Amino acid sequence: MAGAMRQLRMNEGAIRSAAIVIPFVVLFVTLSIASPPFLTPTNLLNLLDQQSAILIIAAAGTLVLVAGGIDLSVGAVSGLAAVTAATVTLQAGPYVGILAGFGVGVAAGLTNGVVVNYLRINALIATLAMSFIVSGISSLIAGGNLIVLFDFPEFGALARTEFVGVKSSIWIMVVTVVIFAVILARTTIGRYMYAVGGNADASRLAGVPVRRVRLVTFILSGFAASLGGVLITSRTLSAQATSGQELAFTVLAGIVVGGTSIAGGEGAVWRTVVGVMFIALIGNGFNLLGLDPLYRQIALGLIILLPVGLDAAIRYGRR
Repeated sequence: MAGAMRQLRMNEGAIRSAAIVIPFVVLFVTLSIASPPFLTPTNLLNLLDQQSAILIIAAAGTLVLVAGGIDLSVGAVSGLAAVTAATVTLQAGPYVGILAGFGVGVAAGLTNGVVVNYLRINALIATLAMSFIVSGISSLIAGGNLIVLFDFPEFGALARTEFVGVKSSIWIMVVTVVIFAVILARTTIGRYMYAVGGNADASRLAGVPVRRVRLVTFILSGFAASLGGVLITSRTLSAQATSGQELAFTVLAGIVVGGTSIAGGEGAVWRTVVGVMFIALIGNGFNLLGLDPLYRQIALGLIILLPVGLDAAIRYGRR
């Protein structure tokens, strides 16, 4: 029986992987043929640079969804980290500012984790409410203004420094995403995340510290959101409270398109990376081909529905 279940899960994993890898390869090849500028190193590196913050936040968000949670506050937390880092930089220098940005992200993630896991408030409602609270705090800090850091090139060095022709934002993204992938796929707490997301009650009876496992995922999500916000600020040398307004949707879309189940217990960081880049390729392709961006919105909506439908079909077939 156990062998049959393992085989079933392997087959389901193969289906989910094929559902994102095949469309990604088809789209990549199509854009390479239809638009010669697409395949240039400049375009591809710019695409990775632009998506670095989203990839970092989505990788951590995968851990949250796999463990059976959801974090809709990542965009607001990213904006709070950005304006906090920028404001503190003006007063105490870039290094203190960067640390302050990370600090508020971890604090927000810890707060989310406590509210969801110890106060027993639904994660969707709790993180949505947190996004409103954090956005308000960000607006108060920034005073509705754009904070510029043109006099602090050291801050810009975090994302703009190049090594072998690749910007540091991309290197930071690669290292961070690999760490999250290893945590989920190769560690004990990663196995706990799958177990908790698959069946929290059974995991609790088996001795898994369900609350602490989910708490860790929210803390990592808060840190990733702050790192993404600080990287965006470093790239543009500016920050504003509204900078992360659409980030939560983009991140969640990438995670879902990558095949992570919204019901928990199923997902992989590498598939999230492919999902995020698949959406990025669509946007990049529309720009290079000069297509109407309104059709891009329609396409994204349909693309998001497909993996959710696939997940529902897999779960129904399992039952």
